[in-house]
Amino acid sequence: MFSIFKRELSSYFTSPVGYVVAAAFMVFNGIFFYLQCLYTGTSNLYGVFQSMFFIVLFIIPLITMRLFAEDKKNKTDQALLTSPVGIPSIVCAKFFSAIVMLLICLSSYLIDGIILSCIASPDWSVLWGNVFAMVLMGSAFIAMGVFVSSLTENVIIAAIFSFALNVIISMIDTISSTIPWNWLKNMLNTLSFQTRYGNFALGLIAFSDVVFFLSITGLFLFFTDRVIDRKRWA
Repeated sequence: MFSIFKRELSSYFTSPVGYVVAAAFMVFNGIFFYLQCLYTGTSNLYGVFQSMFFIVLFIIPLITMRLFAEDKKNKTDQALLTSPVGIPSIVCAKFFSAIVMLLICLSSYLIDGIILSCIASPDWSVLWGNVFAMVLMGSAFIAMGVFVSSLTENVIIAAIFSFALNVIISMIDTISSTIPWNWLKNMLNTLSFQTRYGNFALGLIAFSDVVFFLSITGLFLFFTDRVIDRKRWA
């Protein structure tokens, strides 16, 4: 498992993908940090975290698009599937390599906190809470991206469909507001990533929100495992 994890993580930096993703995340974070904190003279990072929610929708499909699709394209998937490593280990190794790539991007939040600590007194508990929230939400998006990547051998298609799925999820609040039936509206609201992430951004860490993101992550990793297992015996 570790060898697969190491290979996948190193592959981000043997191609432009890892550098482009990290640079894009940090550039947008820097822009939002300047406009919403330095320019306005506030130490409240809430606006930065909320704005970065939408950047994550674009970034994560780039992180996950090649995890399985590229193996299929290069015809190396059969060698991987016939190795003595179990399918759950393969899926988890690829998933955790994407998580580490996300953590590299999130390191820019620490830079924000250090800069603010030089000119003000930022609430570090809120900052760490938001990093934790981004990891939780990011893990759910990554698990969905890994699942989409397992369905195709085209990395571009994997990225587009993963991004489309992310956008649909981000629009749940808007969709639910147009529905006249309260039972359906309430059901959709419980699936809202943005609302649950917004709670974390305000410093409100609810156990139900943590369980929600972990459940989504586990569910899509299970779906991926089933897809790969079916192909192993096909």
